Amino acid sequence: MSCWDTVADYALRSVGIGERLLPRSDFTLCQQVTLIGSGMIWNIYFGTIALLSGFFLATALAMAKAAHSPLLRKPAEWFIFVFRGSPLFIQFFFAYFLFLSLKNVFPVFSPLTSAWAGALVVLFFNTSAYSAEIFYGAMQSIPKGDIEAADAYGMSGWPRFRRIIWPTMLRLAWPAYTNEAIFLFHATALVFFSGFPATQQMGDALYYANYFADKTFNPFIPYPILACYFILLTLTVIKLFGIVNQRLNRHLPQLQRGRIRLRPMLVR
Repeated sequence: MSCWDTVADYALRSVGIGERLLPRSDFTLCQQVTLIGSGMIWNIYFGTIALLSGFFLATALAMAKAAHSPLLRKPAEWFIFVFRGSPLFIQFFFAYFLFLSLKNVFPVFSPLTSAWAGALVVLFFNTSAYSAEIFYGAMQSIPKGDIEAADAYGMSGWPRFRRIIWPTMLRLAWPAYTNEAIFLFHATALVFFSGFPATQQMGDALYYANYFADKTFNPFIPYPILACYFILLTLTVIKLFGIVNQRLNRHLPQLQRGRIRLRPMLVR
């Protein structure tokens, strides 16, 4: 079988399209690169949907935490504390068995026992909590002069939030929020490793990397391939978020615009 045939058979294997049987012996480098790359579809799905949906919940939580009313502030504080204070691995573990228990009582919860829905809910809540704390800190750092200027123009309520507070909050929080996005995509590797089963051997990139490592007794090929895929994904996230960062800072002088750059740490 040529490498092109391998790509045609296994490129979409993780989503149920293509060859059903996984390779059993005589594993080639092309098979490992293709199947691990196929599993990255799930990692991108989890990270993208959780990040986009969690952005809006995080904004609402940050606003609630900054509110004067304890009826809004306290629930937001506890939500953020619980999901930031417990390991994501444990959240996956407990969520899966919680969804199993709910499924036995209410069959409507059956989809949540599958990774595509249940794990996505966990990632959604987790990134919302971390992002909300980032947004809250940025909201507290907004210069008072900006708010006073809005008051002087007669802005209040929703217009002031939409035109002054929210854009400034995003501009200040965006570099830290970029790190959260990167960590979220890395955290998707825990989905099938923690509790949610991979039906019909349709898993993420780490699932297939583990498969090849177990079959070949050589982890030094599949895991570096997995790492390369995540590095490419990280560079993509940095590039996309850098474009948004330029848009958020377009009103500033060129020398004052913050830029998101990749700066590897050689010494910690």
